[in-house]
Amino acid sequence: MARALPPPVLDDAPLAPGLYVVATPIGNLRDVTLRALDVLAQADLVLAEDTRVAAKLLSAYGLTARLERCDEHGEARALPKALAALEAGQRVALVSDAGTPLVSDPGFRLVKAAAEAGHPVFPIPGASALLAGLSAAGLPTDRFLFAGFPPPKSAARRTFLAEVAGVRATLVFFEGGSRLAASLADMAEVLGGEREAVVCRELTKLYETIVRGRLSELAADPRFEAPKGEIVVLVGPGRETEASAADADAALAEALARLKPADAAAEVAKALGLPRRDLYRRALELKR
Repeated sequence: MARALPPPVLDDAPLAPGLYVVATPIGNLRDVTLRALDVLAQADLVLAEDTRVAAKLLSAYGLTARLERCDEHGEARALPKALAALEAGQRVALVSDAGTPLVSDPGFRLVKAAAEAGHPVFPIPGASALLAGLSAAGLPTDRFLFAGFPPPKSAARRTFLAEVAGVRATLVFFEGGSRLAASLADMAEVLGGEREAVVCRELTKLYETIVRGRLSELAADPRFEAPKGEIVVLVGPGRETEASAADADAALAEALARLKPADAAAEVAKALGLPRRDLYRRALELKR
């Protein structure tokens, strides 16, 4: 039997009118923030990707709220009602089924419309599968690209992967269990089977699983044939290849059209990872 959650200690300070983008747990209900509970307790209207999921969270903490559906298909219908509530000076909260709204979840049109109408938009940060995966993967985090869900069909997926293959950053994808094996196979083929990768399944939940290895190894792992649950796939940066002399000359020529030789050399050195002194000498030659 599940242990009852303790009642939250809520802040009774009045909540300002506006739109609140509220992050909710991605699995473990105890990952909700106290500030998120404050907002949900005082909101005049809560827009939810699935009202049944939102109702379970509210019920777990003894909260009630006026819930309206705002999923991928219903966002256009919910938009006028939400804007009218904001115009009336009400507090509107936006939640997704799990994690931070707008991160591969509905809400973009609502936030954009509210901001354009002059209403304040308040981010209420919290759980995120994207950041949870990055924090546990052991891959570089100083630069990363969140690519969302790859296309479901292999041909489109391979084209999609080719577009990000050269990005010098950790790549982060969301994927469904039924497509995971095929997606990993395409990643190994397009991005390179030697690249380090991590598959995170059911983060923060009872059956949380984190598996690390080369893409080729993960693509062949029988555990990923058709796993259940929410999945985050992270792929480490590819090996950097040293720029050729032709690459350097082309970059310098473009930079010299805008900058002095010293500044052009500094810009290209940073972009290509080549010695600035050598590039400066070459810039002077090209300039002459």
